[in-house]
Amino acid sequence: MNTVHFQKTAKFGQTFPLKMTYYQQQFISIREKSFPKDYLCKQVIRAKEFIDSHFHNPIVLQDIAQEAYFSKFHFLRLFKLIYGKTPHQYLTEVRIEQAKQLLKTDITISEVCFAVGFDSVSSFKGLFKRYSNVTPSTYRKQYAYLQPITQSSLRFLPYFLSLKKSNFQDIQPRTNTDLCASSN
Repeated sequence: MNTVHFQKTAKFGQTFPLKMTYYQQQFISIREKSFPKDYLCKQVIRAKEFIDSHFHNPIVLQDIAQEAYFSKFHFLRLFKLIYGKTPHQYLTEVRIEQAKQLLKTDITISEVCFAVGFDSVSSFKGLFKRYSNVTPSTYRKQYAYLQPITQSSLRFLPYFLSLKKSNFQDIQPRTNTDLCASSN
């Protein structure tokens, strides 16, 4: 197998020889083309945190890209490469998740819509249904139905789960012979 000798410059100006096969070089080449550098990732993460903290405000791609110090086209490519979705899709998901939390309160649907940063109630309802498979009012009704059940769920537990054992390893599993003997 052919090996290639070359010098690689490390941090602080140190150099050292490396032996790499052709396949190792190809792997490194593909990795460098496919995955962005660490400092690029940190800038995109910074922009994502900007979206997380300013989702309720009107945000455009240019604002998010400026937060990462990129052009909007370069930022869009990097964001999609790292997160697998566009910044607008991510922003919509964050707004929908926040809307779900607000729908658990007594705030009206239109107030929830504007509180999370949507401009119109009809677009909010459509996006909410697309991301959650239910309308906001149906989601609220489902939560209202499930809330009393989850608050009093302990009364539905079987007796053996309420016993104070450290773990389930203390319980011996029944063997097939035990099962046959108990059925007679």
